[in-house]
Amino acid sequence: MQVTVKVLRFDPEKDKKAHFQSYELEADPLDRILDVLHNIKWYQDGTLTFRRSCAHGICGSDAMRINGRNRLACKVLVQDIGKKIQVEPMLGFTIIKDLVVDMEPFFAKYRSIKPYLINHDVAPAAERVQSSEEREVFDETTKCILCGACSGSCPPYWANGDFIGPAAIVNAHRFIFDTRDQGAEERLAVLGEAEGLFRCRTVFNCTDACPRDIPVTKAIEEIKRYMLYRR
Repeated sequence: MQVTVKVLRFDPEKDKKAHFQSYELEADPLDRILDVLHNIKWYQDGTLTFRRSCAHGICGSDAMRINGRNRLACKVLVQDIGKKIQVEPMLGFTIIKDLVVDMEPFFAKYRSIKPYLINHDVAPAAERVQSSEEREVFDETTKCILCGACSGSCPPYWANGDFIGPAAIVNAHRFIFDTRDQGAEERLAVLGEAEGLFRCRTVFNCTDACPRDIPVTKAIEEIKRYMLYRR
């Protein structure tokens, strides 16, 4: 099928502002959007710049705005979009070039919630035991691949560059509700700051955008209730 692909282009070395550029090409309905972008880069315009790695929905590197919705280019099929495809970098991130955005502020917020197990007890001889029921409480939030799709779909994140964002909150949830962890107070202190948890306005865009089907808004609300209960 013949498709038209509009890509938001920006080269800081020669462009004052971003602009759309259109490409016409043949695509199979079962091609992924990532395949379409490869086709453009390899056969039409080698200057087109975007991130990709595993191409299997695991690394999260090819998150972008496709027809107005944040998705992974390696997971979306042409037949799911149609003959007119519009591709842009995610909102809320500074564009480095074309579809590549600066992820460092995003990862700095992720690091701020200490995304690792904190336990001050003497290490046991074997593993730290946890029941399947205890694991189930935070199992969904272990699936985050840090693609940024949730944060890039969040209006408070667009409007306030200091807001910690849903991705960091999801990863805080993963440890706050882990019975083996002892760092909840440290994480809650970060989330309780002015630009923390309660900047969330429960828009639900983050849940819709997550390629791993994490109930992001539900996780955020669970931490809100937990914080209020502890107070």
